[in-house]
Amino acid sequence: QVQVVESGGGLVQAGGSLRLSCTASGSVSSINGMAWYRQAPGNQRGLVAAISSSGVTIYTASVKGRFTISSGNAKNTVYLQMDSLKPEDTAVYYCAAQRFVNSWPPRQYEFDYWGQGTQVTVSS
Repeated sequence: QVQVVESGGGLVQAGGSLRLSCTASGSVSSINGMAWYRQAPGNQRGLVAAISSSGVTIYTASVKGRFTISSGNAKNTVYLQMDSLKPEDTAVYYCAAQRFVNSWPPRQYEFDYWGQGTQVTVSS
């Protein structure tokens, strides 16, 4: 079993930056991909960025050039550096981990483990 914990959310003004962190613990050797999703009130949860165990990354169009996903020294850690934040980035951000990367971009249902989420609020 794998446990996923996010941290680093908060309140920031438009144009500011935040860095989210995610650590998976437990049977982490089984993990081959991790990602960040977000869900704003009234919206479905959607992919923000994903990274495979080989370092391949993908971003949703609205965050390209502003957000950067990266892995730590251990493959069970992933970060999301968020720059030039906009009010529309306000959402609960979830970290997810998957054992098998069967498609790219990965599909939400392919992720096996999810964190509880961390709130990111961007004020105008």
